[in-house]
Amino acid sequence: MDDCIFCKIIKGEAPCFKVYEDEKVIAFEDINPVTEGHTLIVPKEHAENLYEISPESLAAVHVASQKVIHAIKKALDPVGVVAVQLNGRAVNQIIMHYHLHLMPRGADDPPLGASHCGTKPGDMDALKKTAEKIAAAVGE
Repeated sequence: MDDCIFCKIIKGEAPCFKVYEDEKVIAFEDINPVTEGHTLIVPKEHAENLYEISPESLAAVHVASQKVIHAIKKALDPVGVVAVQLNGRAVNQIIMHYHLHLMPRGADDPPLGASHCGTKPGDMDALKKTAEKIAAAVGE
């Protein structure tokens, strides 16, 4: 896409602080980092989100993310790494090109909202009904 900043980075038309690249993906530092080492893993194929990305590009992103997370661990020695992927403007996806965030966390870093999900028990009947709806849709 002509106006996609990630596509421009992939084509070499915009700069980045690259940490990894192969034939399917590129990984570089987020210019608005949440933490030191906040890295984006981006497929070279333009796809807006998880709904659109090809299985091959999706797999390549996650294989690369494992290589990069090992490098983050070796270089920065975080206590953990948050992996986040957003789908749509309603959940604050800003760049409409699929990407995975790897955000290293230090022992004294404040908690991230996404890493505190599921702390309240759910309604088992509601969970069962929702699971049945999703399972039926997967089978379609």
